[in-house]
Formats: sequence, C-alpha cells, structure tokens
Amino acid sequence: MALDQTQGATPDGLGLYALVIYIPNPLGRFLDDLRRELVPQCNPHAHVSVLPPRYLPMEWGPASKKAREVIEGWPPFEVELSGIHVFGGTRVIYIEVGKGAVDLHGMHDALNKGVLEYPEPYIYHPHITLAQEITPEQVDGMRETATRRWNEYDGSRTFSAGTAMFVRNTQGNCWEDLDQYQIGKSLAAVPSR
Repeated sequence: MALDQTQGATPDGLGLYALVIYIPNPLGRFLDDLRRELVPQCNPHAHVSVLPPRYLPMEWGPASKKAREVIEGWPPFEVELSGIHVFGGTRVIYIEVGKGAVDLHGMHDALNKGVLEYPEPYIYHPHITLAQEITPEQVDGMRETATRRWNEYDGSRTFSAGTAMFVRNTQGNCWEDLDQYQIGKSLAAVPSR
C-alpha cells in the first residue's frame, strides 16, 4: 500500500515521519558499512535525526513547510562525532555527537512545536545509531566491535550540516525522502550591509 501525503498513520507503523541530516561520504559510507557489519539485515543510510520518528495528525505538506522555514533560517554548522556509547534502557549502540550537539538541540526545540510537535518517548539526544533491537547478550560484543572499528577509522569525523531531509517510513521499515532543505538558505539570500 502506498501512502500519499493525505493519509495518516496505519497500524503497521506506516505514517511515521522524521527530519534527518544525512552524513556525507566517506564518513557516511564507513558508518553504513559498520552498521551492516553489526546488524547484517539492516539497510542503513547514516544520519543524525533532528526530529525523531513521529506521527503527524494531518498531511505532511504543512509540516514540511514549517520544517523548511526553520531549517532554511538556521545558520549552517559543523558536526563532530565522538565516542561509542549504549543507551542502557533500549540497548541502542550509537556514536555520540560532540561539536554541533547544541545546534541540533536548538533546531530540534525550534521544530518540535505546532504541526511538528510530538510527545517523544525519549529525551532528544543527538546521535548516530549503529545497532538497535539487539539482545542483551549481543550488546557487549557489538559495542567492542564498534569501538574497535571506530578507533581504526582514519578519516575525518567532522562534517558540515548543510542539508536536512524530511522522510517517511514505508513498507519494510524503509525510509523515503520526501523533501529537502538547505540549512541557512534564507540567511544566504539576505544581502549583507
């Protein structure tokens, strides 16, 4: 079943929307490969969520318009990834965001209002997921593997947050890109004095 922008959430989890910043290559490719190594059945696209998955009470068009206003008025910023951690309650293995976390928090807070507001089950914490929905027995071994691979990575751990993407969950728990926004676009259009 295909969803259009006028349909809401369905019992099978469709109708979930999120706002993400994809991580560019070569860092993004490394993180995708690492995630597939940890969870082979995963089909990753490395990203940091600005708005974690949420249901929308209306079509996605007005929500996208609101996201565009905030994102295109937000100054561009750098994101730097730091160490490997685990969210204890959910057993999610992730990479912490260091530099850029303040901007991501601010962007999240500016967006999580009005048509995009959603009662999130967890406090917003910028990160890049490496493994989730794993058993307690898998956590230590996967965390050790992730830490070893991350320590071996010799590329840049920093990227520019230049583009954000509004996405929707589809069949098979895949995410579909719906709309793209350039961070700081409206700021760049204002002539300097």
